[in-house]
Amino acid sequence: MSNADIYHEMIVDYSRNPINYGKIEDHDVTFHDSNPLCGDSIDIDMKIDNDKISDIKFHGKGCAICMACSSVLTEIAKGKNIDEVRNISKNDVLGELGLEHLQAVRIKCALLSLKVLKSALYSYLGKHLKNSDDVDKLKEEAASLY
Repeated sequence: MSNADIYHEMIVDYSRNPINYGKIEDHDVTFHDSNPLCGDSIDIDMKIDNDKISDIKFHGKGCAICMACSSVLTEIAKGKNIDEVRNISKNDVLGELGLEHLQAVRIKCALLSLKVLKSALYSYLGKHLKNSDDVDKLKEEAASLY
């Protein structure tokens, strides 16, 4: 079995049996976004305790790549502190599933959950930052995501 076959099986398995799928009713932050080109629609809920992602779940619908990447991303983020999550890159997510050379038409599917996660995190931080310089840095960081 080749690496490509293994990654393909992982994507299919994650899409059929997503990890961290569901809602957090008492979340600290939630965010939604969609990809109108293919119909993917993802919400991410997070519980944040002592600057750590203590719980994270996603829900919505999407293609196999979107669902697999959402599962992988929530696994990566869970238990990490806010700064570690801010530094999660597209390569971290794509590399877990062997999607580093994904076609441009599918990249939005793969990275929708990362966009939602970062937007949720920036929303949370924006409400909790007191220093205007930090808010400006956060806006710059958010603007350079894609």
